Amino acid sequence: MILAPMQGLTEVLFRRTYHRHFPMAFDYAVSPFLSLTHGNLSDAYKKIDDVLPEENHNSMAVVPQILGKEPEEFIVLANRLYEFGYTEVNWNLGCPMRKVAAKHRGSGLLPYPNEVDHILATIVPQLKPQLSVKVRLGLTSRDEIFRLIPILNNYPLKSVTIHPRLGRQQYSGHVDLDTFEQTLPLIKHPIIYNGDICTLEQYQTLVKRFPNLHDIMIGRGTLYCPTLPVEIRKGHHLDPDEKKLSTTSFLADLVRTIDEELPSDEAKLRKTKEYWCLLGRSLNITEQQARTVLHATTLNDVQQLISNFIQ
Repeated sequence: MILAPMQGLTEVLFRRTYHRHFPMAFDYAVSPFLSLTHGNLSDAYKKIDDVLPEENHNSMAVVPQILGKEPEEFIVLANRLYEFGYTEVNWNLGCPMRKVAAKHRGSGLLPYPNEVDHILATIVPQLKPQLSVKVRLGLTSRDEIFRLIPILNNYPLKSVTIHPRLGRQQYSGHVDLDTFEQTLPLIKHPIIYNGDICTLEQYQTLVKRFPNLHDIMIGRGTLYCPTLPVEIRKGHHLDPDEKKLSTTSFLADLVRTIDEELPSDEAKLRKTKEYWCLLGRSLNITEQQARTVLHATTLNDVQQLISNFIQ
């Protein structure tokens, strides 16, 4: 089981804290993307501390993810990551953010299989780490994945992760499991599934329908219910009291870690609210109570309100 990359949410601060409480939940994580810029790696290097070995020493294992379409810059960054000890990097061909896709990055590359082919033909022979890719079914049409598959099959990829939505959907609507099923016999690489696993029952239904998947990647389901991966491992729901204790202990530690590690009250306030929007769902509180945290304007008030809710 793999922790999915979620920009702004599953960085090393979260991964370390989560691993302290649920060390057996995930085999590894894929990091939020390191972004390339044409002719300049500054954007990537600004965020490379997220995957520095010394920052991840007491965390779950991580595979760095790269977003971009510049082959030479990709090679330089990937091989630098190999020097840090990473034997695999992941290429992001699935990011649905409009400002990313509009620049032919992430899911914005999916309608252009020839460009993907050119990039792979350039980088693969020069990469020291193994390469995996993460894709969607397409940017605007599910037909795009079927034009891309023959390209992917031409290269020695470690795995292909598929999120069965279109880029234009963002995270709305339903995953398209029928089209996903059609891709399975066509792809020669190990296939990892990602998308809309938020309950134990959803996981069990998925693996029953697709028993030959190489692995499962879970993202927002973990933020909605931090104990979900544990329940999946055990194959049953946790006792309600155990679930509440595990969740509140983790959330309290995450709030404390944010307070200790982020540089300013403004950053701490913003980050705490970002997590609360997702993790607050796992607590037995009303929507009105949840909103009181978001409406609070000082860090102290936010921390105190959360502390009251999780006692």
